[in-house]
Amino acid sequence: NYYNQGEIRRKELEESCCVLGIPPSDVTVIDHRDLPDDPAVEWDTQLLATLVLKHIEAKNINLVVTFDAGGVSGHANHISLYSAVRYDVCKLPWVPPWAGCRVLVLESVNLCRKYISFLDVLISCLLPRDALFILTEEETEQAKRAMRCHRSQLLWFRQLYLLFSRYLVVNSLRLL
Repeated sequence: NYYNQGEIRRKELEESCCVLGIPPSDVTVIDHRDLPDDPAVEWDTQLLATLVLKHIEAKNINLVVTFDAGGVSGHANHISLYSAVRYDVCKLPWVPPWAGCRVLVLESVNLCRKYISFLDVLISCLLPRDALFILTEEETEQAKRAMRCHRSQLLWFRQLYLLFSRYLVVNSLRLL
């Protein structure tokens, strides 16, 4: 609900997921007063970890893909999500619900690599990682269409992201 645009952003998320082929029944929006949509607010790790674990159990999820400790963009909410998943996987005594569920974290890269688009494929292929996803031209265009659904968030710098970001072409991940 950043800038009181919660309902607009919820609809944009639904549109974006539709473009990606994700059915509405597989989309969960958590609207919790203690988890404000704010890039400057760190969320409570234990609360978020509990909510994430409930969702994993309810949907019988066997793979989680999340941000790494850098949150890709330094966004506090993204970093909080990583911390919560890490807390669930590594710290809790009731880890057995995670049995059979693997966690991949998206690698944050430096600013230069972040904005060299497809040229980062060469670098990413040479560096160690547990998984590497290289999108086809069609998949990249689909990802761009999905991002364009988030009209309320398409500020000038996100327009540049659509043009130059390596994350629309290549994503390197590590197992947690």
